[in-house]
Formats: sequence, structure tokens, C-alpha cells
Amino acid sequence: MPRLTPAVVAAEKLGNASQPTILTGDGLVLRPWEPGDAPTVLDAFADPQIRRWHVRSASSLGEVAGWIDSWMDDWVGQVHAHWAVADSQTAAVVGRASLKNMNPTHGQAEVAYWTVPVARGRGVASRAVEALTAWAFDEVGFHRLQLSHSVNNPTSCRVATRTGYLLEGTKRSAGLHLDGWHDMHLHARVKDA
Repeated sequence: MPRLTPAVVAAEKLGNASQPTILTGDGLVLRPWEPGDAPTVLDAFADPQIRRWHVRSASSLGEVAGWIDSWMDDWVGQVHAHWAVADSQTAAVVGRASLKNMNPTHGQAEVAYWTVPVARGRGVASRAVEALTAWAFDEVGFHRLQLSHSVNNPTSCRVATRTGYLLEGTKRSAGLHLDGWHDMHLHARVKDA
């Protein structure tokens, strides 16, 4: 069935191009994940806070290597886009920033992020989300980006509001965490709004 409106994001903007490196301009770089990042990811998912909010754990380097392979494949498939957030001076991975559930036709995606424990409190997540958002709007042409977090996660709420993601509402009992169902805040930004 033919569409009456064109795709918001052209296919060549994503999967047909190499995944870019994104500079924050303030000491961080978002770069594609590499197989050598597996030990850092394994350590990150041993952190109770990352497991609590991302509801995932890893038991081996091999398992994490599989995740990284799938993250690289997600770019080609235009499904999700995952970046390692690294210190531009030391190259140490300090977090992750992602666009999940990308819908190029409608120009929409979901933002996700985490920060390793030693990098918390330095604005890493906010800086990464701001750089990723600017890239998604200005370079790719997405129209709307949204993010969700548990109402019990005020740190993630601060990242959202600091980066201009307006609180649109609460999705009742929408996120299953280890301690049960959580209400989830929905934040969003719209290009040029």
C-alpha cells in the first residue's frame, strides 16, 4: 500500500552509512562499540544500579561479546543505535547512549543511557544525551525523541529535564523491574520545538 507521506528519515541516513562517532565538545566522545569493550560492559552490568534500572545482568565475556555483536548489527538493521560513551583523553568507556526502537519512516526513536559507577556525578549521561539528541535531529532528521524511566529513578529524571526532554506524563505500571511493576515517566523532545 503506498504511503501518502514520505519517510521522515531517508534510509541512507542510517543503515546504509557507517555508524558515526559523535563528539560532545566537552571531553566525551560517543563511538560505536568494539569487541574489546566487552570487559567494561561486563563490569558495568555487575553494578547494582545498572541492573536495577536496565533489568539485565551478564555472566561472561562471551555473553557480552554477543551483545556487542548484536549492537553492531542493530545499526545495519536500522532498529537500534548504540554508542560507547568514552573519555576523549583517556579513551576509557564511561557509559552508553542509545537510540532504541528507531522508526525512520515516522522519524521517531527512544533514548536510553547508563553511566559506569566511577563516572557518576560528572554530567556524563546529560552530555551524552545532549550530543546524541543534536545528532539525531540535526544530522539525521528525526522529528521526535522520547525516553522513559521509572518514577523511582530521580537521577534519570534529572538527566531528561536537564537535556530538554519535557515530562509528558506517567505511564501506569508500564515497566517491570526486579521489585515489580513501576509507573514510568515519559519525556520527549520534538525537533524545533
